[in-house]
Amino acid sequence: MYVISDQNESILKATSIVYIGIPHYACMWHIWTNIRSKFKKGHLKLNILYFITTRSYSLDEFNERMSKIEEIDTRVKAYLYDIGYHRWSQVHVTVNRTWTMTSNIAESLNAVTKDARELPIVELLEYMRTLLECWTNEKLLKANGEGFKDHIHTVIDCVKRFIVCLQNKRCSCRQFQLDELPCAHTLAALRHKNESYENYCSPYYMRKSLLHTYKIPVDPLPDESKWNVPQHITEKVVMPPTGKRQPTRPQK
Repeated sequence: MYVISDQNESILKATSIVYIGIPHYACMWHIWTNIRSKFKKGHLKLNILYFITTRSYSLDEFNERMSKIEEIDTRVKAYLYDIGYHRWSQVHVTVNRTWTMTSNIAESLNAVTKDARELPIVELLEYMRTLLECWTNEKLLKANGEGFKDHIHTVIDCVKRFIVCLQNKRCSCRQFQLDELPCAHTLAALRHKNESYENYCSPYYMRKSLLHTYKIPVDPLPDESKWNVPQHITEKVVMPPTGKRQPTRPQK
């Protein structure tokens, strides 16, 4: 982990307190804008040279390119040295920064949340959470192709929000997992996915299971003279209940 900023001292101070021990680097683009405004001599020649210098993979490459920068304008080399090579040169950094661009997503969020910034803080955070959820789902669908199945859905019912997990057959309303039948929120998610609800019902609700309930026949009882009753049963005398009779008139 590392922090990249535009050499702002307040950002450096704050991040050093919040993220203790995390290295702080300078944005190569902001450094270039400063070079272009401060040192106008030869900035057209320095443009490509500066950026390939920042991305040098070996010290030999870096030193060779820095020598060319010094030939064009010695003040630029001194300026870059004062910033610290480890803050902007790829070959000098202590953390692998890779080629990942981190500013694009921030700029995209700034653009789409321009109107949402007027909302109260809780609604703003929920707006951004929903936005990132949609973006993540969209990118996963593109990355995984048609074979990807999204199992978790958010269903808005009036003013309440319910979470449906089709994979585990659960809903935050708890009706889905207790009745083992798709609740209204699950049906909404299935309708959105254009899937049949039958695959999400308990097998006990199926016609096949219901017929199994009546599979065992109830045999008819033969005439009493044909009963084969064991002797210890026939000799047993069944007495009436010994409970006291209530003072009121019995209903039966």
